[in-house]
Amino acid sequence: AHDFNNLLMGIQGYASLILLSTNEGHKHFEKLKNIEKYVVRGSDLTKQLLGFARGGKYEVRPTDMNDIIKSSSQMFGRTKKDITISTSFESKIWRVEVDQGQIEQVLLNLYLNAAQAMPGGGTIHIETKNVEIDGNEPRQKYFKPGRYVRITVRDTGIGIDEKIKGRIFDPFFTTKEMGRGTGLGLASAYGIIKSHNGFINVESELGSGSDFIIHLPASEKMSKMETVIADKLFMGNETLLLVDDEEDILKIGTEMLTNLGYKVMPVRSGTEAVKLFNEKKDEIHLVILDMVMPGLNGSETFDLLKNIQPDIKVLLSSGYSLSQEASQILENGRNSFIQKPFDINRLSSKIRELLDREAPA
Repeated sequence: AHDFNNLLMGIQGYASLILLSTNEGHKHFEKLKNIEKYVVRGSDLTKQLLGFARGGKYEVRPTDMNDIIKSSSQMFGRTKKDITISTSFESKIWRVEVDQGQIEQVLLNLYLNAAQAMPGGGTIHIETKNVEIDGNEPRQKYFKPGRYVRITVRDTGIGIDEKIKGRIFDPFFTTKEMGRGTGLGLASAYGIIKSHNGFINVESELGSGSDFIIHLPASEKMSKMETVIADKLFMGNETLLLVDDEEDILKIGTEMLTNLGYKVMPVRSGTEAVKLFNEKKDEIHLVILDMVMPGLNGSETFDLLKNIQPDIKVLLSSGYSLSQEASQILENGRNSFIQKPFDINRLSSKIRELLDREAPA
């Protein structure tokens, strides 16, 4: 996944750079925008495969599930005119700590699965509810006691035969005819929910539709607002240390940052980064640090940089999932994370937001 997203990063980076000098009236403008769309689709596929592999969270933050369900169900509804979508939301829903992109992928997989179970059309009903599980409910014995947000996706489809109900989350298991599906959708959903310390199960009978029920642990944390304006570039003139072991990514990143007005010091290893930072720490305002590198990895490099200058701001970058060490780094308010592949607009927004962020009290 890391290598594949680095490849997509190269495609996205060069598309972004060309778009900087291409106006909307140019004959190739829409083609370039379509390249960006395909990069996003490729990145989404990587997320789905990571979810199937039972892991791979990216940017995890306290989130309102009602908001995610509203936007994802509306988007899906526009593509399926023969299906009615209804919702019932808990008014004061508890926050859950999730990667929004991956949870959207789960929901879209469940919507698609429901639609395929209703070839003649029907209804999908999505419901959210705050629940507390005390461990004494026999039917919920596989849950850990605690506070959860429950999401139910209910369809009026053909239902699931009891004989195969226990296999529907298995990788590559499908009841669809050849060429109509991979069998990865529900396996991916299972993996993603499990990686979020949640649970997913199904209740269904033939001829009576299906209920897919998700439980996600409630969070005590409040959501931190982050502003990323899709089509706006945020310029700067600070000095940035860019650390990435991939020569092509380093070249693309340097060109992106230079176009944004920054002075860039590019290096290809953690060892080089520490050496240069030790020499130039008074000039460097922010470090952009790849987390997956040979030799000194991102976490080790981060620790050494912080030993030199504890208040340096660091933007972590990775084409892979956040490790436990990286997640702990993000607990510090002076650090942030950007997932590859990213375009120049998102990069500019992330950098500006972090540079302008006040130190935590």
